[in-house]
Amino acid sequence: MNQSVRPDWCVENSPHWCMDVVFADDQMRARTDHAAYNLAVVRQFVLNLIRFSPVKRKGGLKVQRLIAATSDILRVELLGLV
Repeated sequence: MNQSVRPDWCVENSPHWCMDVVFADDQMRARTDHAAYNLAVVRQFVLNLIRFSPVKRKGGLKVQRLIAATSDILRVELLGLV
């Protein structure tokens, strides 16, 4: 039983799954030139900023991303401009 469940958790914890949940990466429709790659780099950068934030906040990565999108104070803290 353990051997059949373990691969499933590997998929759940993979970086792709995390990006899909936080940024709805599978619904991205940018397909011209290098747009998809550029957006992927920016999204990974933002995800790393939230994960390694000096101030830990309650909520998952998706909630923290939405708060950072609306809060100037949190964005300044995340970017280290304080």
